[in-house]
Amino acid sequence: MMVSQSVIVWSFKMQQQVRRFLLFLLIVVVYPTEQSVAQIADSAILRLADPAIIFGQQQYHLYGTVEGKTGEGFVSYHSNDLEYWTKDTGMALKKGEAFGTANFWAPQVFKLNQQFYMAYVANEQIAIATSTSPSGPFKQEKLLSLEAPVKQIDPFVFIDEDGKKYLYHVRLTKGNKIFVAELKSDLSAIKPGTLQECITATQPWENTANSNWPVTEGPSIIKHKKYYYLFYTANDFRNPDYAVGYAVSKSPLGPWQKFAGNPIISKQHIGVNGPGHGDFFRDKNNQLKYVLHTHQSDSTVGPRRTALVDVRFVPGQPTDIDKVGIVPGSFHFLRATRK
Repeated sequence: MMVSQSVIVWSFKMQQQVRRFLLFLLIVVVYPTEQSVAQIADSAILRLADPAIIFGQQQYHLYGTVEGKTGEGFVSYHSNDLEYWTKDTGMALKKGEAFGTANFWAPQVFKLNQQFYMAYVANEQIAIATSTSPSGPFKQEKLLSLEAPVKQIDPFVFIDEDGKKYLYHVRLTKGNKIFVAELKSDLSAIKPGTLQECITATQPWENTANSNWPVTEGPSIIKHKKYYYLFYTANDFRNPDYAVGYAVSKSPLGPWQKFAGNPIISKQHIGVNGPGHGDFFRDKNNQLKYVLHTHQSDSTVGPRRTALVDVRFVPGQPTDIDKVGIVPGSFHFLRATRK
C-alpha cells in the first residue's frame, strides 16, 4: 500500500502537536509555575479584619469582621496549633439573636465566671453578648447596646487584678479617639463620671495623610509589672501607613505616655501594607502574641488578611518601664485547615 507524502507530513505534525499538549500538561499539572503556587497558597489565607483570639476549652478560637458579610453577624474558627484553622459550624453571633442590624465589626471575646462574653460593634454602637461556649452562639436576652451620646466602636474589655472592669473603646467625635470608662459589675453600662479620653492622633506617624478626621482605633490593654500598656492603631484603615503603637500609664484610666519609638508594627517592620487593629493573647507556652490584619495586597485594601506576630518585653533603660517590640521573623499569615 502506498502512503502519500502529504499523509506522512500530516501524521508528523499531529505527533508534534500531541507532544506539545502533553508537555503543557506536564508543566501545568505536575510542575506548577511559581505564580500558580503563590495563588494556591494565598487562597488559603484567612480573611478576617479586626481579629481576636482566645484560648478556651483546650483550643484556640478566632473571630473577626467578615468583610462583605458585615450585616450577618460573626463566624468563628478553631485551631490546635495556631497555624491552620477550621471554620466552626453555624454563626458565632447571628443577627436577630443579639443587638444590631448592620455593620457587625471588631468582636472581642473574654471569659468571666465560667461564661464567655463577646463585646462587639453593630450599627456603630457597642454591645455585649454571652455564651457557654467560645464558639457561640453568643446571644442577648434583651437586644440592647451600651448607651452613649455618640457613635462608638472597637470595644476592649479589660478586667484588672482587683476585679474592676474597664471598657476601652473609640468614640467618633472630630476624629476616631480612644476613651476608657469603668464598667458596672454586670457589664450593662459604664459608671457615671469615669469616662476619660486616652489617645488621639497628635504625632506625624499617626496621621500621615494629614486628614481632617484623624484616626486612632483598635485599643487593647496589657498589664505588665506595675504598668498598663495601651496598644492602638493609627491612620485610616485604608492607608498603607496604618500601624500599631502603644502608650503607658500607672493607672488604667491614664494619663498615658506614648512610646517614643512608635510605631512598633508597620509596613516597614513586616513588609506588608496596613498592619493593625488586633488583640493580644498568650499561647500554650506562655508566648505573648498579637493577631492583626493587613491589606490584601500592595494595591488592594480588602478583604483584609489575618496574621500573627510574636511580641516581647525588653528591659527599659534608664527607667523601669519595659519596652515592647515584635520578635523578628515571627510574622506570618493564618491559613485554613488543609483538606
